[in-house]
Amino acid sequence: MSSSCPTPISSEIDMTGVDPSSSPAAPTTVRATVVQASTVFYDTPATLDKAEKLLAEAAALGSQLIVFPEAFIGGYPRGLNFTDRTAKGKESFRKYHASAIDVPGPEVERLAALAGKFKVYLVMGVIERDGYTLYCTVIFFDSQGRYLGKHRKLMPTALERLVWGFGDGSTIPVFDTSIGKLGSVICWENKMPLMRTAMYAKGIQIYCAPNADPNATWQSSVIHIAHEGGCFVLSANQFCRRSDYPPPPEYVVSGTDDDHLPDSVVCAGGSVIVSPLGTVLAGPNFEGEGLITAELDLGDIARAKFMFDVVGHYSRPDVLSLVVKDHRASPVTFASTEQASKP
Repeated sequence: MSSSCPTPISSEIDMTGVDPSSSPAAPTTVRATVVQASTVFYDTPATLDKAEKLLAEAAALGSQLIVFPEAFIGGYPRGLNFTDRTAKGKESFRKYHASAIDVPGPEVERLAALAGKFKVYLVMGVIERDGYTLYCTVIFFDSQGRYLGKHRKLMPTALERLVWGFGDGSTIPVFDTSIGKLGSVICWENKMPLMRTAMYAKGIQIYCAPNADPNATWQSSVIHIAHEGGCFVLSANQFCRRSDYPPPPEYVVSGTDDDHLPDSVVCAGGSVIVSPLGTVLAGPNFEGEGLITAELDLGDIARAKFMFDVVGHYSRPDVLSLVVKDHRASPVTFASTEQASKP
């Protein structure tokens, strides 16, 4: 991997024939970093402090885009038993709810300021609190420190459905940025072919896949997605040891003897960066916390789509098509509000 060259200073006399007031050309390469690190569980302020240190380290590498894992802020609830309706189970939910963040809210403002401070695009996995419903969410910031928007996980996996709400079609954005078209699909949502197709149709180029799956099959999935979509896939997972969670017996992760071994690995990571040609550019990392960095040659997108463009020259809309319901789904609609919104 080679370092990106600094932007040249414009000459005093412009002899290129290009209007000097026009917008700068889009970059042909993007330096991107995937963060593999653990939440400080039940301590959101400490997790934000940790995020700031990791952002500083990644920015020092010259990275323009930094992607954090699923549920980095708020925590992935390994070991929490949300089938427990006793006082202990209710208190576990209260503490987890208290660790979540409002979007927008003060934590979002701090993250925006950090993105602006380090002049990076930031993709951050959070647990979003909307009243008393929690969502597994990804939030996006540009390098000017502006909050761009969010994606709520459409389909929580297995026991996640007991504690996380379901997103809807109104939060599946792809942002057209100065470094490329940027979006996110979270963990096993990536196994939903129609979800992927919707993202391809939006022209995604840098496909961020925060996840919580350290298994070998995940590596096959992200390589396939990069090759199928003709896009870069940046997969960020946490690396967690038992000591990153509260101690037993208050908090039980596995229910085995490993629960009493602080250094036992709870999640082995596997963060990776893959090119549109299906080539692994960096990672996977199964060794510990760390930063994974690669140069993304945006020309690889055209090189890949020469052979296969899933929503372009390789599609058959006369036979197969997809309708995406991208409106906000609300359980309650007030007639007076609807009436007031009519012209």
